[in-house]
Amino acid sequence: MNRVFCRQPDRVAIVTGGTDGIGFATAKYLARLGMHVIIAGNNDAKAQEVICKIREETLNSKVEFLYCDLGSMASIRQFVHKFKMKNVPLHVLVNNAGVMMVPQRQTKDGFEEHLGVNYLGHFLLTNLLLDTLKESGSPGCSARVVTVSSATHYVGELNLDDLQDSRGCYSPHGAYAQSKLALVLFTYRLQRLLAAQGSHVTANVVDPGVVNTDLYRHVFWGTRLVKRVLGWLLFKTPEEGAWTTVYAAVTPDLEGVGGRYLYNEKETRSLQVTYDQKLQQQLWATSCQLTGLPDGSPGAILR
Repeated sequence: MNRVFCRQPDRVAIVTGGTDGIGFATAKYLARLGMHVIIAGNNDAKAQEVICKIREETLNSKVEFLYCDLGSMASIRQFVHKFKMKNVPLHVLVNNAGVMMVPQRQTKDGFEEHLGVNYLGHFLLTNLLLDTLKESGSPGCSARVVTVSSATHYVGELNLDDLQDSRGCYSPHGAYAQSKLALVLFTYRLQRLLAAQGSHVTANVVDPGVVNTDLYRHVFWGTRLVKRVLGWLLFKTPEEGAWTTVYAAVTPDLEGVGGRYLYNEKETRSLQVTYDQKLQQQLWATSCQLTGLPDGSPGAILR
């Protein structure tokens, strides 16, 4: 981490996938700033070990775990219900969790797993938490949604007529890239809707770079071999990979600023098609249908 931020003990953050890799590093750094950090994940067995480790290393007791399976809309709704029962604000939502190039399989709701976990799960989670985020943000101190995408989105293709590629030959790389592309489009549309409502909530998307994490366990064996032999040269550590996420979550430089694609703390151009407002709107509407949310009009979601 190449910058030190002021402590923020009065702020509350949710980090999805915070028991491993980039998510763990992100949760730990936010906890070090004094935040109340809630890790949302589906690894109960590892959760307590992770919570204890973060508490010990940061001297922050306000770190906890709530179960949330992003591959299950019912689980996401249960998580949101449990969180809201705590009656606490929400200042930072980090949409980090994901699967990468997994074999063809479906979520509990029947979605292709990359689409369901990486994209639709976070789409639903974010929308269900928007009311709390809006209530928590204030002038000069906006609440923030930070979504982790990937440079893989640059080679992604979005087929709105068949997001699950049910009629084609399944490609783990293609499915992963599409999910990361969808996250960029989602972020830009979300920011546009939030701005239209005059809300004190911002949405940005980050690219962590190529990071040495367990996500590569499903990648071709040759790539895994290169990762093992040359990983220390070619790959960022999880701590390095988490840095742009942390930057987007806390830096004063981005106060009130949204709709940005960030890499190494810098605003970067995403794939040209991601700026297509019609495509953003179409994906949003389709995502509402798939997740059972009201239609994609600003008043319906951002009330």
